[in-house]
Amino acid sequence: MSDPELPLTPKRKERKVYSVRDFLGGVKALLEDRVGRIWVTGETSNVHLARSGHYYFTLKDEYGQVRCACFRSDASRLKFELENGLDVIVHAEASIYEQRGELQLIVRAIEPRGEGALQLAFEQLRRRLEAEGLFDEARKQPLPPHPQCVAVVTSPKGAAVRDVIQVSGRRSPGTRMVLSPTRVQGEGVEVEIAAAIERAARLPGVDVVLVVRGGGSLEDLWCFNTEPVVRAIAQCSIPVISGVGHETDFTLADLAADVRTPTPSAAAMAALPDRVALRNELSALWRRLAGAGQDVAVLRRDQLGQAQRSLRMLSPSARLRTQRLQLSSAVRALSVAGQTAGAGARSRFDRSLARLAACVPRTELARTRLAAATGALARVLGRGTQTQAAKLAQLAAQLDSLSPLAVLGRGYAVARRASDGALVSDAEDVAKGDLLEVRLARGLLDTRVERVAAPEEGDED
Repeated sequence: MSDPELPLTPKRKERKVYSVRDFLGGVKALLEDRVGRIWVTGETSNVHLARSGHYYFTLKDEYGQVRCACFRSDASRLKFELENGLDVIVHAEASIYEQRGELQLIVRAIEPRGEGALQLAFEQLRRRLEAEGLFDEARKQPLPPHPQCVAVVTSPKGAAVRDVIQVSGRRSPGTRMVLSPTRVQGEGVEVEIAAAIERAARLPGVDVVLVVRGGGSLEDLWCFNTEPVVRAIAQCSIPVISGVGHETDFTLADLAADVRTPTPSAAAMAALPDRVALRNELSALWRRLAGAGQDVAVLRRDQLGQAQRSLRMLSPSARLRTQRLQLSSAVRALSVAGQTAGAGARSRFDRSLARLAACVPRTELARTRLAAATGALARVLGRGTQTQAAKLAQLAAQLDSLSPLAVLGRGYAVARRASDGALVSDAEDVAKGDLLEVRLARGLLDTRVERVAAPEEGDED
């Protein structure tokens, strides 16, 4: 009898061990295979543009964030500048950055959320160039009133150049028009337009530059919203008129131009004077000139008539009659003036004589009063003079008694130090050998001190 069959022991599974490289590579392949390209929305942050042209940034929302990379080939197709804080939608591939083991998105395309990429690029460039002052009104140049030569920057095959030529022939056929040809649509056309503007400004005799193009979509007109074209217009040394698109279209070239017009035809009308308007203006000026000539002729005719009348008045016979009339008038006036003056003088003499007669009695009374006052004044002055003379004699006697000269006259002397003129009243004020000046009643003595004796007791009293 055979042994019953024993159950087989299950074999242990052999462990599969991956290296980090293999693991990350497998996860990366799994993500790329199972997830593929997806659309992800979020806000950009930590945006960095590398020298290589690659964009590195973080896409985040309120719940999380993921690192993103947009390589140069894809970044070059962006219509706007990637910056922090943009709300965008990215078309990307989920992958693993193996060197750091981080999940990342390889971005192939980026769209602004809520507004188009071109509109965002328009606003970004407008803010940057406006901050540089390229749109300031202060730097805009005035247009010449009567340009001799106008340069047109546009496509030689477009409708814009035909519109400009038509307006030129109607308004000012004598103005010379030159074309600076360029493409106005397509890849890299902004560089050609900028070069055409610079070339037009260098043409001899050009007074105004027109930058014009017919209408189109925002994408069609986008070359006029690029930095090379805007800078070429702003830096042009000749006034620039922009006429891009239709009336509703608006570009950054319009902001940089010295004058903005809605269409190419309007640009030509702004640059060229209207021949009909000039003719009307000249006609009006001619009428004003003719009227002014007539007014001058009438004035000169009146002046001539007045001169003729004055000349006739200056003839000998007329002058003699005039002088005879003037002489007769003067004689009559002199006679009347003499009679009037004589009567007036006689009347004034009589009045003066009467006033003089009335003043005689008052003069005699005043003479008597003056004599009395004179006598009284002499008496008062005599008494006052005697009294003052007595007082003066008394004061002179007192002054003479107090005078130092009177004391000197009694044998006393006054001594002063010759060095400083100080009065010496004490023997201690001098020293042996000092020079003294001694004043006597009559004359001075220069003496030298030979001995100084201290005062004895009782002498100080």
